[in-house]
Amino acid sequence: MLTLHNNNNKKKLKNDMFLKNEPRLILSFYKYFHIKTPKDFRDKIYKNFVQYNILGRVYIAHEGINAQISIPIYMYSSFKRFLYQFDLQLNNLRINKTFNFNNIHAFWLLSVKVKKNIVNDGIKNPLFKFQNVGVYINAKKVNLMLHDKETIFVDMRNSYEYKIGRFPNALEIKSNTFREQLTNVIKIMSYAKNKSIVMYCTGGIRCEKATSWMIFNGFKNVYHIEGGIIGYVNQAKKIGLPILFKGSNFVFDNRMREKISEDVLSFCKQCNKPSDNYVNCTFDLCHSLFIQCHNCAINFKNCCSFNCMQHI
Repeated sequence: MLTLHNNNNKKKLKNDMFLKNEPRLILSFYKYFHIKTPKDFRDKIYKNFVQYNILGRVYIAHEGINAQISIPIYMYSSFKRFLYQFDLQLNNLRINKTFNFNNIHAFWLLSVKVKKNIVNDGIKNPLFKFQNVGVYINAKKVNLMLHDKETIFVDMRNSYEYKIGRFPNALEIKSNTFREQLTNVIKIMSYAKNKSIVMYCTGGIRCEKATSWMIFNGFKNVYHIEGGIIGYVNQAKKIGLPILFKGSNFVFDNRMREKISEDVLSFCKQCNKPSDNYVNCTFDLCHSLFIQCHNCAINFKNCCSFNCMQHI
């Protein structure tokens, strides 16, 4: 009988993954739609995803689905057909593919969880209904609007994501969580209710909800990039447009980042030399996320300080 949860040792699964040489494709997708019984939906998703040897994270809530996964490349076409037929709401779902193929070390287990929200927005206003969203724009429109001095690009990612990569002159809404951002962006952008505002994030899930929140709060001309940064880069490559995003795109898996341009916008925490390499401090009681260059990784043994290094 197929179990509905991973029961294997996580460290062993990680070691096994690094020993394998199976080319895998990294995918992300989301869809806001009403799921009547998230627990039942979750169990069906888990049983089917196991059959396709899928690894990664999937969140299910009444408001929809959010997934970051990897799959053996040879299974992608059949999985795509399955997903489109699984539920009417998922037919022709937009699936974002990684920029770099054959990366096998992004995930090493499958986790499918029921959540209150597929993205934690913290919105408590009972009058807010997530229906009206901003206008989608494609890569060509993005490049045109980036050259328009009257258009404001707003980055709806966390500050540590913004630090290593962004669109030129994009506004940072300083925060460590999306729910903080939704509170801050209304205050910070209050002067621009009649201006054109383009919101973007990694794959589109955060900025889609953010545009709805902006419209609810009286903003008139709100846009968001279809498929987020990942969708923009893939589309620009496909049709031969210049890619105007600078630096690296932060990703929430073992890779930490994907290089988009050769620009390095951030600096090593310890020596202040240019670096966009994120690591978690090796000292488990710290485990803080920070940027560290190759030389400092050796000198500090992947720790964020001498103090943490002494503990290991």
